[in-house]
Amino acid sequence: MTFLKLFGRLKSVVIGMVHVGALPGTPRSSLPLTQITDKACHEAEIYKDAGVDGLIVENMHDLPYTVYVGPEITAAMAVISAAVKHTCPRLPLGIQILCSANQQAVAVALAAGLDFIRVEGFVFSHVADEGMINACAGDLLRYRKQIGAQHVQIFADIKKKHSAHALTADVSISETAKAAEFFLADGIVLTGTATGMQADPKELKEVEHAVKIPVLIGSGVTLENARSYLDANALIIGSYFKKEGYWANSVDPDRVKKFMDHIGKLRE
Repeated sequence: MTFLKLFGRLKSVVIGMVHVGALPGTPRSSLPLTQITDKACHEAEIYKDAGVDGLIVENMHDLPYTVYVGPEITAAMAVISAAVKHTCPRLPLGIQILCSANQQAVAVALAAGLDFIRVEGFVFSHVADEGMINACAGDLLRYRKQIGAQHVQIFADIKKKHSAHALTADVSISETAKAAEFFLADGIVLTGTATGMQADPKELKEVEHAVKIPVLIGSGVTLENARSYLDANALIIGSYFKKEGYWANSVDPDRVKKFMDHIGKLRE
């Protein structure tokens, strides 16, 4: 019910990704924070005008990611997120801070008035391209409670992209989903193997039958395959909404509008 209250619908919610520019201190940083913030707000307005149901702010350009995120990243994401919230006050807004800076994301969400966070490494440790990512559910939910941010929903990736899961190969996708539900995640995110790669529709059905919490698709949704994911509670879309369908490019208003027109017809 919290998901329905937030987004106003239970199926095929469309959440657009706001990939902020490389932040101060990261290898590809070249712009002042004010300019990064202005672009993020501009892209948020594009999404809002096209009729998306929600947004996620993410530091996607902070390559290469590190498991030790500095305070400058947390501070910058708070400033940017607050500005995006001011630009689109009625859109549900979430945040993800790469890599696995989940407590920092909760803190930013509370400070900037955001509604949810996307979390990696919630249950079952795994090997990511950044290194070892350890399960964080226990510490994260205690931290959320400690700072009074219980209203911030947690959508947790399982069997996450860009990662090796050999250590948990004997744990199925549905068992992993059940573990996330048991550890009080507010929703589960399914992805393909990498950014822009399609999630397995069979896994969507399997997980939906295994848990009662919302299931979101977190990668690879396009105009062409959207029908395969209509039963998902939400579709998190980044790459397809960018120029030429490439994640690092700017948001393409025509692609967003075309997709929203299409999904609107499929929802009928």
